[in-house]
Amino acid sequence: MHRIQYSSGDIVADRRAAYAVALAAKRAFPEAAEVMAQALELAPWWAAGWDLLGQYRKQAGDVAGAISAWTELLAHDNEGVFGARLKLAAHGVGGDRSPAPDYVAALFDDYAPRFETSLVEGLGYRMPDELAAALISVLASRPARPVRRAIDLGCGTGLMGERLRPLVDWLEGVDLSVGMLTKAKQKGIYDRLERAELVAFLEAETAGCDLIVAADVFNYVGDLAPALIAARRVLAPSGLLAFTLETHPGEEPVVLTENLRFQHSGRHAIELCRSIGFHDLVATETVIRTERGKPVGGLIVVARAGLAVIEGTPDGGPANDNSPVNQAA
Repeated sequence: MHRIQYSSGDIVADRRAAYAVALAAKRAFPEAAEVMAQALELAPWWAAGWDLLGQYRKQAGDVAGAISAWTELLAHDNEGVFGARLKLAAHGVGGDRSPAPDYVAALFDDYAPRFETSLVEGLGYRMPDELAAALISVLASRPARPVRRAIDLGCGTGLMGERLRPLVDWLEGVDLSVGMLTKAKQKGIYDRLERAELVAFLEAETAGCDLIVAADVFNYVGDLAPALIAARRVLAPSGLLAFTLETHPGEEPVVLTENLRFQHSGRHAIELCRSIGFHDLVATETVIRTERGKPVGGLIVVARAGLAVIEGTPDGGPANDNSPVNQAA
């Protein structure tokens, strides 16, 4: 079991849970769910146990049973690290789809030791390279000016930071996960690292940043408006915002998937950027990663901050968009 799942405090319950984990490893999910339910009869207070029971029931095809387990989890997960609220919302129970920073922090703290190997080698993740290439292309088309200060939102272990370091004079990284920040610090590529939620971090910063990057970060953000508005305020005139999105083909601005990531409408995201004061948008459709053998569609966006924005009022000026998404999304 993962580190964030701890122990129930009951030796017999832990033994039964360990047996359930072994059964799940063999993909015997109905049996694993049954044994996990027995463990919870001995330790009904155990939040991690309810989370496992929900997972095993879901994988066994018992969605109603999974929802029942996650409903119980919601009552016991005081710190919100298991994402019960989002799991229920993703399965049509409850309407609160707001981000869950405590869940994201715990998820990536647990993931940090194997993050790069799992993501790059296991899932074919190549967004840092693709986003850096898109950014370099835009920088090459601009009048020569240094990128003095850049912020890497959701910097993780520094995969994106490694690509940004040669391009900028001063590089800052922000992330929710202590484990990920520890890995990033070991690389020695950041001039400043902070643990913070990204909107709160930006709202506390002074203006004058030349570049803000968010690679594979907005997948954990529902409504993009607060993050985009905060980024626009911090960016210097003509500063650049570069980010990636997981996308979906529907009309809804954003959907919450069962894997607890948000997928956005490319068209809506671009219109939102323009309304907030970003111009010269370059948007490119791509494949973010492979998941269960299938490609996950996405979008790479690089946009320039307009010259002026009236406080609280999007400037909504014209954009010179080079984006197939404007027609296709």
